[in-house]
Amino acid sequence: MRKGAKLDVEWDKGRTKSDEPEESRVKLPTSTTLDARPFGDFSMALLECPLASQGCSKRFKHRGALTNHFRMYHRNPNLVPPSSRSRSPSPEGSPPPDEPIPLQDANNTQEEQPQQETVPTPNLKNKTYHYKLTGIPTDEYGDPLPPGTPPPPRTDDLDADEQDWFPFSGESEFRLADFLYRDEEMSASKINHLLEIWALDKSKQDAFAPFASYQQMYETIDAIEFGDAPWKSFSLTSADGTGDPNEPTWKNTSYTVWYRDLSVVVRNLLDNPDFHGQFDYAAYVELDKNGKRRWSDFMLGNFAWRRSTQIYEEDETMEVAMLCPIILGSDKTTVSAATGHVEYHPLYLSIGNVHNTIRRAHRNAVVPIGFLAIPKGDRQFDNDAAFRKFKRQLYHASISRILSPLKKGMSSPVVLRCPDGHYRRVDFELAAFIADYPEQVLLAGTVQNWCTCHSYTANLMEKLDGETLWDAYGIDNDILPFTNDFPRADIHEILTPDLLHQVIKGTFKDHLVTWVGEYLVLEHGQKKANKILDDIDRRIAAAPSFPGLRRFPHGRRFTQWTGDDSKALMKVYLPAIKGQVPDEMVMAISAFLDVCYLARRSDITENTLKLFDKALDRFHLHREEFRRSGVRPTGFSLPRQHALSHYHHLIEEFGAPGGICSSITESRHITAVKKPWRCSNRYEALGQMLLTNQRLDKLAAARVEFVRRGLLNPSRMVPLSVGDAVKGGQVFKESEGDWEAVVDDVEFVEGNVQLARQRVRGSMYSSKLSALAHKINEPALVSMTRRFLHGQQPHADSDSEDASDNRLRPATDTPLADCPDITSRIHVYHSAVATFYAPSDESEWLWII
Repeated sequence: MRKGAKLDVEWDKGRTKSDEPEESRVKLPTSTTLDARPFGDFSMALLECPLASQGCSKRFKHRGALTNHFRMYHRNPNLVPPSSRSRSPSPEGSPPPDEPIPLQDANNTQEEQPQQETVPTPNLKNKTYHYKLTGIPTDEYGDPLPPGTPPPPRTDDLDADEQDWFPFSGESEFRLADFLYRDEEMSASKINHLLEIWALDKSKQDAFAPFASYQQMYETIDAIEFGDAPWKSFSLTSADGTGDPNEPTWKNTSYTVWYRDLSVVVRNLLDNPDFHGQFDYAAYVELDKNGKRRWSDFMLGNFAWRRSTQIYEEDETMEVAMLCPIILGSDKTTVSAATGHVEYHPLYLSIGNVHNTIRRAHRNAVVPIGFLAIPKGDRQFDNDAAFRKFKRQLYHASISRILSPLKKGMSSPVVLRCPDGHYRRVDFELAAFIADYPEQVLLAGTVQNWCTCHSYTANLMEKLDGETLWDAYGIDNDILPFTNDFPRADIHEILTPDLLHQVIKGTFKDHLVTWVGEYLVLEHGQKKANKILDDIDRRIAAAPSFPGLRRFPHGRRFTQWTGDDSKALMKVYLPAIKGQVPDEMVMAISAFLDVCYLARRSDITENTLKLFDKALDRFHLHREEFRRSGVRPTGFSLPRQHALSHYHHLIEEFGAPGGICSSITESRHITAVKKPWRCSNRYEALGQMLLTNQRLDKLAAARVEFVRRGLLNPSRMVPLSVGDAVKGGQVFKESEGDWEAVVDDVEFVEGNVQLARQRVRGSMYSSKLSALAHKINEPALVSMTRRFLHGQQPHADSDSEDASDNRLRPATDTPLADCPDITSRIHVYHSAVATFYAPSDESEWLWII
């Protein structure tokens, strides 16, 4: 939200959803009339991407930024560029089969089942899809379609001109608005200043700037029809408030909660064509080449399979429906400590059908759906039991109210369009809640410092009194979780593992690193301990420069740790403490690092879980040294470390923890809360932040739609995108439900070497090859380099008809006279990363990621 923008809202105090007036939502323009004005090209950079001819629109001011962009988004080091190859289909090749995947029972024996339409994928024998909730396509009324029926055309495809950029007049206008509002986050005054300069220049040609002012640009963004999910509000008050001025202020205060209609939000998520090819329509089980179970994405977990079975057993009419797991996330965040400790409590939503990579990739798979109220009272009530109880009840009541639009889809299926363009009967399920430990305590109604994983809470609450529950079991019976308002939902089943706060920042940074410092003080005293810690910092700072290895010039002496800081320190911390602490402590930290790296894998198998359990047992064994040394004399009753004992089960339930970690919501805070707050005028900023979020969602949805229509090329293009398949030396790309060969005879190099980003500067090494050979005492360097360069060149004396397409041949015995002379400057890089193409198993299909 920029300065000067206004928000027109009305408060909805205590109304139910059925009688909510339309005026209670944020009012935004639904359409705007623009003059058809000519516009000029707008370029802020000097260097364009080498693949600009293929549609990449990125431009850069510096060569280094261009290099980083090309390496990150365009370079596939294991694939020989296909520019010189024929793009016609090979007669021997055949595209991936578009017949449905055969359904199999638990014993992997094929049954006669109705055919289902799925996303065209290779027919993998190691996948077993759920036998009832199959997610087959239907028509818009929910009736199943015959196999092979193409998806119906979208309404906008029928009604709109394919060149229609409405509400923008063209590509330049859309890209300018997207750049100024989303990328640059330019203030309203600066936008006006830029447009005035632009108009002054265009007036010489009797033309106009793309927009007359920032108001017109905002109105145009507001008129986007894609991805619109307006914000609404409701208010809640304490039931104990009587209006008596002598009562605590929190009893008579009305607390406003802002939210979005989840039926609209989920519809927009499911109808996002950007998710096509990375979206699961049914729960399934996948085996690796050894026949062992594999977990990665959410729909591979036991929860999705078990809940699909439960839904069908309760209601057989749900057969062929698609399970849509609802994933929630919530966490308080502070946007400013200097201006009064400004806090917000956003609530996010995602769906379990999208792959973990999409959920982590900032591709609008995680959407802010609410901003919860944060009750504040007088200091005298900070520890008041009644006030604490009210805050917990307000939290659960607010979430229940926000989720209420989904309740209908939990008892009977709702027909919605999916990323592939087909309609399906969709069943919603509350499946997971991403939260750190304090939030989990609030969600589960658990006493602080107790485990939140209780499978027997309901039975205990029926038989025991509140005091016994609190003291003996850590259960707060004053809390009625919001899940009680929804079928088949149990808050204790849907709390997810949290790699960021339980493992990376919790056990490693807050516990182990801190314990090492405490041990040194206990063992050597403060003065000597400081010297040892300084030596550890010098060891950390002495880590060599290497790709993927972060350097800490001042050791670990920084006060504000981020998750990235902790992950980077893990790589260099173990050798830094070797010899400074007992070997048992070193082995404890070593075992924990094994636990951490195994849990952070994106693909986890049964063997991985066995290794995880063994590493966790070693960690529990060796950490006893911290107890014996006096660092932890009271033991290890720590909720974040205890949570590791549940990871085996939670991985089997929800898939790889990286796809449901609080780092996802933490990173979403930046775009949904922190940046919009900085763009506001700080006065009653929440309303401005909501409008900013709504506009950002519209711009993102418009970009996806314009790309789908073929009007706009993706700004980040890769030679082979996710969803391309390779079979028999051919590359196939999905096109309108079919697979077409786009590259013949794809060749993979055996290895690729990528140098460090920065070369060695200064006078350490000579820029002449002969002088460098003398410096490093390697006389044969010149001859070896010349022969190596000769071997990299194609040779016309090959038997191949096309000399430019020959495989490189060794040149160790080539006469130097036939090798090229080296007269150019030589640069030295101290490190490099080698990547080798090594297929993991015998598979007919290879997916390019």
